[in-house]
Amino acid sequence: MKYLHTMLRVTNLEDSINFFTSNLGMTETRRIESEAGRFTLVFLAASEDLGNAKKNGSPILELTWNWEPEEYTSGRNFGHLAYSVDNIYSTCQKILDNGITINRPPRDGKMAFIRSPDGISIELLQEGESLPKKEPWISMDNVGVW
Repeated sequence: MKYLHTMLRVTNLEDSINFFTSNLGMTETRRIESEAGRFTLVFLAASEDLGNAKKNGSPILELTWNWEPEEYTSGRNFGHLAYSVDNIYSTCQKILDNGITINRPPRDGKMAFIRSPDGISIELLQEGESLPKKEPWISMDNVGVW
């Protein structure tokens, strides 16, 4: 058995693609448009998974946009997506600079949480050991829920 993908239904495809590519550095690997099914699928890969995603089609994140407007509610049973990053502080700074709220700042030098445009919780984890604790992260409060 091998892991293939996680699918997220999104309400605005371009906002969601921009969120994952601009903030998390993901790359679109494939797109499927279905006139008959009235949906678009966009497949994204994290930078370190890009080679495997292009070759084997996994691991990827699948964004599903149904052409007919639909309101989605989030189930608590989903939890979150998680990605490791080379530097939690520089990643979070880039996200802040892009106007995205950090719901749980990386006060511990190890972990942060943000939300996608559709409210999907995303955990960012420092690759390897925690970075030394530092400002402004130590003093930042949690915002909302994650």
